[in-house]
Amino acid sequence: MTTPLRDVAESGIDVDAAAAAVTDLMRALGMDPTDPSLNRTPTRVARAYAELLSPREFGLTTFPNDEGYDELVVARDIPFTSLCEHHLLPFVGTASVGYLPGVRILGLSKLARVVELFARRPQVQERMTKQVGTWLDQHLRPRGVGVVIRAEHTCMTLRGVHAHGATTVTSALLGTLRDDLRSRAEFLSLAT
Repeated sequence: MTTPLRDVAESGIDVDAAAAAVTDLMRALGMDPTDPSLNRTPTRVARAYAELLSPREFGLTTFPNDEGYDELVVARDIPFTSLCEHHLLPFVGTASVGYLPGVRILGLSKLARVVELFARRPQVQERMTKQVGTWLDQHLRPRGVGVVIRAEHTCMTLRGVHAHGATTVTSALLGTLRDDLRSRAEFLSLAT
């Protein structure tokens, strides 16, 4: 079964207006946007943000669990980039996403697509972690879902406290992976 999903951000992005705003920002920061080395920067910045804020369309492909597979399925080290909603600076990391199948199993690439779906918007890591887990729980109806996200936030490493190399780890566990201590421990050992 395939359920198509749409790009949620792309339709609302006005690259020309964003480029004009970047031009104003550059001037306010004392830069000359007419300088030959900077004159295309506003458009480049606007396009970069448009890309960072536009998840790719995908279909949620699931298959009947005809074999009755009842062990964990975990995709580890799924790379992502998101934007801190407080500073619009990137945070970059990896997600480990797993589930205990119910009557359907998921096309494995879709675990990475769901991470991208929620990463490609202004975000906080805690919310993103919960969104990925909740979305999979609602759309797949597995017996359990687990998400662990590890990321470096440039709003913390490039400015402010300058905590270079610091990472933040968040988790969301639903169903059996939250309620059953052995299943929880198994997922966390596989996910990290």
